[in-house]
Amino acid sequence: MVLVRQLRIELNPQVSDLLYSVNSFSIDHFEMSSSEKSKVNDTSTTKSAEDDDPTTAIGNDKKIQETDAKHEEPSSSSGSTVHNLYNRFVTSFEQALGSIQDTSQKKQKLENLTLEGVAEYIKEKQLRNIVFMVGAGISTSAGIPDFRSPGTGLYDNLEKYNLPDPQAIFEIGFFKKNPEPFFTLARELFPEKLKPTPCHYFIRLMDEKGLMRRCYTQNIDSLEYISGIKTDKVVTAHGSHHTNTCLSCHKKYNVDWITAKLKDKNVPVPKCEVSGCDGVVKPDIVFFGESLPKRFFTCAISDFPKCDLLIIMGTSLVVQPFAGMVHEVGDDVPRLLINLTEAGRVSRVERAIGLPGLCYDEEENLRDVFWKGTCDDGAWKLAELLGWKSELKSLMEREWAKIDREKLGT
Repeated sequence: MVLVRQLRIELNPQVSDLLYSVNSFSIDHFEMSSSEKSKVNDTSTTKSAEDDDPTTAIGNDKKIQETDAKHEEPSSSSGSTVHNLYNRFVTSFEQALGSIQDTSQKKQKLENLTLEGVAEYIKEKQLRNIVFMVGAGISTSAGIPDFRSPGTGLYDNLEKYNLPDPQAIFEIGFFKKNPEPFFTLARELFPEKLKPTPCHYFIRLMDEKGLMRRCYTQNIDSLEYISGIKTDKVVTAHGSHHTNTCLSCHKKYNVDWITAKLKDKNVPVPKCEVSGCDGVVKPDIVFFGESLPKRFFTCAISDFPKCDLLIIMGTSLVVQPFAGMVHEVGDDVPRLLINLTEAGRVSRVERAIGLPGLCYDEEENLRDVFWKGTCDDGAWKLAELLGWKSELKSLMEREWAKIDREKLGT
C-alpha cells in the first residue's frame, strides 16, 4: 500500500493518448504500405521445414534487414505522416490541458484569490481542519537562519566547519564519522536561547480556536512546542531535539538531558551513559539518508484528505516527500502560500502529467493564493483581517514574559 502519493502520474485519457502517439512515432513513420503488408502476410501463411532451420533463419534476417532498409528510404508520404503525427500530438495535448481547466472551474471556493479572500473564507465557513505546512522561514525572526537564502542561509555560512559540502553536516554518513561539527552548530542554534515568533503564536491561536487539524513542520528547532502548540497537533517531519537516541544501544534520552550536554562546553559530543556503551547520542532529527518518522505518514493519510484549508509558510517546497504533500488535499481545497519568494509553482504542462505543485498566477488558477512577505508579516496581516490582532499581541507578550522568567529561574 502506498502511504503517500509522491509525484503522482495520474494521466487522464487525453494524456495517455498523447504518450501513445509519441511512442508510436517509429511505427507510424516506417509503416509498410498495404501492398507490402499483403506480400508479407501471403508469405507468412506458408510454413516449410526451413522455418525451423537456424541457418535459414539467419538468411531470413538478412532479407528482413534489406527490406527494412528499403522502407527507410524517403517516400512522398513520409512528410504527411510526420505532419499528421504532429497534429495528433498538439490536439491531444491541448485536450489534456483543457480538461484540467474544465475540472478546476467547477471547484472554486474563494471569492477572490487574495489574503483577504482567504480571511473571508475562514470567517464564513466553519473550518475545523486547517492544515499548516511550515519551514525555516517561520523561525528566521527568532534568530535561526534558513537553509537556502543567498548570503544569509545556513548553507552559505558553514565554511568554518571544514565540510566537504554544506549539506554534509546533515548527512547521516558524515555524522557517524565526524559528529562534532553538527553538535557545534547545534549549540549555536539550540532553542533554549530562542523565543517563538509571532507566526508560531498565530498557529497556536488557530489551534486554540479549534480551527487547526495539524501543523506539519520541517523545522528541528522545537519552537512549535515552546510556543505552546499541543504536542499531538504538531508533526515534526524532520524530527527534533525533543527526543534523542544512542546510535549504538538505542537508549532514549529526553530534551532535558541533551540540553544539559549542549550547555556543557567540556562535552563536544554527547555520549551514551549506559555502562560499556559510549555510543554517540544523536537527536532524533532526520538526516539526509534517513527515513522520515512513521508518524509523518500515518498522520498525513488521515489529515490531508480532510483538510479544508492548506496554509503553507516559510518553505521553499523543494524537499520531498514534504513538498509533494501540497497535492494531497482535495482538488477544490484552497491553498495559501506565505513566503518571501515564489515556491512550489508548477506550470500547466507539468500539471498535465501529474506533477504536484501550486498554480498561483496561472490563468486557470481558481484556488491558490501567494502572499509575498515575511511569515511574521503574513501572520500579523491575516490575524488583523480575522479580527485577532490584539489577541495575538497579548498572547505573544504573555508567553515571552513567561519564557524570560523561566530563564531567570523566577
